[in-house]
Amino acid sequence: MEKLNIDYTAVAINTGGRKGHVKTDDGLLDFDVAMPKEIGGEGGKTNPEQFFAAGYASCFGGALGAVAGKTSLRDSEIKAKVHLGNYGPGSFGLAVDIEVKIPHAASLEDAQKLVDAAHEVCPYSKATRGNIEVTVKAVV
Repeated sequence: MEKLNIDYTAVAINTGGRKGHVKTDDGLLDFDVAMPKEIGGEGGKTNPEQFFAAGYASCFGGALGAVAGKTSLRDSEIKAKVHLGNYGPGSFGLAVDIEVKIPHAASLEDAQKLVDAAHEVCPYSKATRGNIEVTVKAVV
């Protein structure tokens, strides 16, 4: 495995697991968390899947900017859908769908080429590659 030269480290602390609290060491994030109603929780608070979706969408947007070249990303939108599921009793997993709108791309085909290129360089995409199912798609 290639050695990573670290430029930045984010630190988050959780107490209470999915029914607890999470905060970053700098205090910029400070949230109660809860299990979604869809999986038997009380809902009404954020959850790890939402954090992951927000992080992935933001990171993917940065990667898109890095590969966009002369294509304007004005009015572009990255939607990350993080799915929580299971492989059977007691075996949980994630999958991600990323949908990207690039209104100023020459064509949907050109937008897909940019999305594919961003997927190659995005740190979240690299971290998940071969571990979970991730689909990336340019959309109108």
